[in-house]
Amino acid sequence: MKRMLKASVPLTLALALAACGAAGKDTTKQTTPPAAEQTLDVPDKQPDTSVPDSTAVTPDSSGSTSGGTTTNPPATGTTDPTPTDETTPTQAEQVKLYRMSKVYRFVPIDKTTTTDKVVLLTFDDGPKDEKQVKEMLDILDKHKAKAIFFVNGYRVKVHPELVKLIHDRGQTVGNHSWDHIDLKKENKESIEKQIGDVSKQVEDIIGEAPKFFRPPFGSGNDTVRSYVKDHGMLYMTWSNGSLDWDTKNKNKPDAVIANVLEQLHSGANILMHELPWTIEALDELLTKLEAKGYGFIDPDTIQIESDTTAATADASATAAK
Repeated sequence: MKRMLKASVPLTLALALAACGAAGKDTTKQTTPPAAEQTLDVPDKQPDTSVPDSTAVTPDSSGSTSGGTTTNPPATGTTDPTPTDETTPTQAEQVKLYRMSKVYRFVPIDKTTTTDKVVLLTFDDGPKDEKQVKEMLDILDKHKAKAIFFVNGYRVKVHPELVKLIHDRGQTVGNHSWDHIDLKKENKESIEKQIGDVSKQVEDIIGEAPKFFRPPFGSGNDTVRSYVKDHGMLYMTWSNGSLDWDTKNKNKPDAVIANVLEQLHSGANILMHELPWTIEALDELLTKLEAKGYGFIDPDTIQIESDTTAATADASATAAK
């Protein structure tokens, strides 16, 4: 009997240890779902007021109506710490589809893959009023359109929250100088302050400095151009003026639409302003542009470099073939 008890002790102990091992082992199969893939589909995407450029360009027969699409950012508030590849490209990372010509129009970098039947929407002299800005943003969203809002420093100082709103709604903030004065008449120090102070305040608000600059009245000189280029911005005026600023068009949205369509051409750089009658015209204008087969350029897909550099690069590439 004692021998039987002694023999059962090791057996009992072995069974207990086996049970503990089984209990401590997680038999559930652990699988980590693959990160969701986000496809970034980037489709196709001034002269001085004294010499408006209204020459039409033969439209692209492809009929593409998109100037670059955007992707929704990852959902916020997720508790899953696992990083994914679902990220929205930054402005620097975005594929560049267009470059600006010497007459401030936009042309495809690669004409074999990108349409030229697009326009760039721009709005100057803001931000002025929250209701107006929100209406503009809502209309742009409705048409899945992007634009550049060229802001003045003295207005930004009063409404920094509107600059942030424009940025947060996926639109681009451009530099339009601090006081909206004729920079051609200013000295070097004044020019640098007028432009530099706006870039700094915008960067303080949205975390990035403007990449585009438009001189008030379309008036600049070599000093202005050099400063803009040296600070990583693209200098532009326009190639299609809505004339919404002209007193004869005040409170006449139909006139604003007619002016834009009359000058319409591929790659048009359309000048508009934050004005009540322009906002009233905006939805119908964008609808008419789409009906004509035009898309809207996403400013993030514009190449930021001088025409000279672009021309040199093109020449070098041609010579290398």
